[in-house]
Amino acid sequence: MNPLKTQEENETSKIFKKEKSTNVPPLKPSNAFVGASWVALLAGMVSYCIGLFNADMELNEKGYYFTILLFGLFSVISVQKSVRDRQEGLPVTDMYYGISWFTTLASVVLLVVGLWNATLALSEKGFYGMAFTLSLFAAIAVQKNTRDLKHFESTNA
Repeated sequence: MNPLKTQEENETSKIFKKEKSTNVPPLKPSNAFVGASWVALLAGMVSYCIGLFNADMELNEKGYYFTILLFGLFSVISVQKSVRDRQEGLPVTDMYYGISWFTTLASVVLLVVGLWNATLALSEKGFYGMAFTLSLFAAIAVQKNTRDLKHFESTNA
């Protein structure tokens, strides 16, 4: 024990180490939550893409919005993974962690700027914004479920 630490710090340190070392079995996400996450992801992505397909805009503009969707999906998965890795004590560099958050925010800002300047009806702008938000949130949930299921299967094999 370090004599410079107070008694309270030593006890807190022991409790933290004890809590960390307890083996709590990993919980398996319910089939309903896994299914709902996948349905939400597919609903958001498919509706966004159908909206783009039917939109009266130039092909390069459709490509811009489609690229933002893909960029946003990859970014939020990267954020979810790096946040979870850090919580589990796995090494994640500050650079990667920061870039993940930056790209997530950049995808949202790019969509907002694109929709703000688009000559679309307000209802169309809202549709793309909501489908994009649903897709990003669902991608995070799907990534979490995938990781939880893999962890559950590896510990219960």
